[in-house]
Amino acid sequence: MRVVFMGTPDFAVAALARIKEEHDVITVYTQPPRPAGRGQQDRPSATQLFAEKHGIPIHAPKSLKKEDAQATFKALDADIAVVAAYGLILPQAVLDAPRLGCVNIHASLLPRWRGAAPIQRAIMAGDAESGVTIMQMDAGLDTGPMLLKRATPITASTTAGALHDTLAQVGGDLVLEALAGLEGGTLRPTPQPAEGVVMAAKIDKTEAHIGWNRPAGDVLRHIHGLSPFPGAWFVHGNERIKVLKVELAHGGGAPGTATDDRLAINCADGAVRLVSVQRAGKAPMAADIFLRGYALPKGSVLA
Repeated sequence: MRVVFMGTPDFAVAALARIKEEHDVITVYTQPPRPAGRGQQDRPSATQLFAEKHGIPIHAPKSLKKEDAQATFKALDADIAVVAAYGLILPQAVLDAPRLGCVNIHASLLPRWRGAAPIQRAIMAGDAESGVTIMQMDAGLDTGPMLLKRATPITASTTAGALHDTLAQVGGDLVLEALAGLEGGTLRPTPQPAEGVVMAAKIDKTEAHIGWNRPAGDVLRHIHGLSPFPGAWFVHGNERIKVLKVELAHGGGAPGTATDDRLAINCADGAVRLVSVQRAGKAPMAADIFLRGYALPKGSVLA
């Protein structure tokens, strides 16, 4: 089929690569380059970089609301558009332009976790599973009818980064199944149930400060849900330190206090042991490497 692909971050690239293997990706739509890094230089999206590498034409409009942008899209004469974390609202004229409409690769088991941060919110909420839903897009926010779903478990060691990578691959596999079903006329959309709708609000960096006065399980899920970005953090002395991975540990004492010399930190109920951390300006490091250059003895208080 003639496919228009619309995506921006790393999550979208796995699906684009899979679709390219079996269909004619006639163009890629992605967000314009944005300032990034210490120098705040404009940086192309991961999807743009992939498209450039493989010679796929690129469109990077700031908006699709204007008539000329919609006319350009319609003139592509696409069979279908596949959307994965694109970041722009698609007007009805765009949704209606492809012969088979627009489908979205959404990183949750809809209708739970509609919105911006389904991967992080699922982990932070303690969900037992996440997954990918391929849905036919409509004008609402992740409200369209579902075509296919596939679940994957969330364990006590699952971080947002690991789940992101898993679901990106699942999404690539599943969207190919959906395209085949739509092309062959064997796949029928199913309306989302009215019950179980939960919104996945965008992650705010103010959420990243670790609250040790919560149960250890909640602290673990909070840290893992924000790993690797933006990264949950605590303050010790004058230094802010990110925590990327933890495990449950035995403890007892004031929340935020080190209960041993091996980075077990008391919570309101139980404790967590820091497994992977990151100091400012440094690469992530395992706990034993961290302790070779940083003293955090029993009784240390973390803010």
